[in-house]
Amino acid sequence: MCKVLKHLKSISLLCLMVLLVQSCGVKYSFTGGSIPKGMNTYTVMYFENLSPLVYTPLSQNFTEALKDRIRTQSSLSQVNNDGDAIFEGVITSYVIGPAGVISGTTDRAESSRLTITVKVKYTNKLDPTGESDFEDSFSQFQDFPGADITAYEAKINTDIIKMLTEDVYNKAFANW
Repeated sequence: MCKVLKHLKSISLLCLMVLLVQSCGVKYSFTGGSIPKGMNTYTVMYFENLSPLVYTPLSQNFTEALKDRIRTQSSLSQVNNDGDAIFEGVITSYVIGPAGVISGTTDRAESSRLTITVKVKYTNKLDPTGESDFEDSFSQFQDFPGADITAYEAKINTDIIKMLTEDVYNKAFANW
C-alpha cells in the first residue's frame, strides 16, 4: 500500500511539473535554450566581414556555424528569407595583437591574441513589442604562441566562431 501511494505521489508531481512547463508559453530544449511559443523558423543572413584585416573564409564560416548551432540546438527549421527569428549583422573586427612579451625585450611577442568581434541584430517577428529583439556586439579571443598566426589561424578561427555562436544563441534563446 505504501509503495502504491509513493508511486501515485511521484506521478502526480510529474504531471504537475509538465503542466507548469507547458503553461509558460515557451518551448524548452534539453540544450539550455528556450524557444518562444509559436516560433518555427529562423533565417541567418550572410555576415559580411567589414574588418580592415580580412581572413577570407571568416564570413562564410561564421554564417554557416550560426545556422548549424541553431539547427542542432533547437527544433527550428531554417528558411532562406522571412523566418520567425532573423539573425543579421557584420564582422566588425579581426585583430591580431600581442598578449605577452618575452621578458627583457619589448619587440618580440611571446604570445599573441586573435580577437574577433561580430555585430548581430536579432529580430523575433512573433514579438510585436520588440522586447526580445537586440542589436549587440559579441567578442571572443584566443591566444597563440609567438607572433605568426599562420600555423594556428584556421583552428583558432574555428574555436572563436564556436564561442561566438554560443554567445549569440544564448542571448537570443536562453536570455543570458
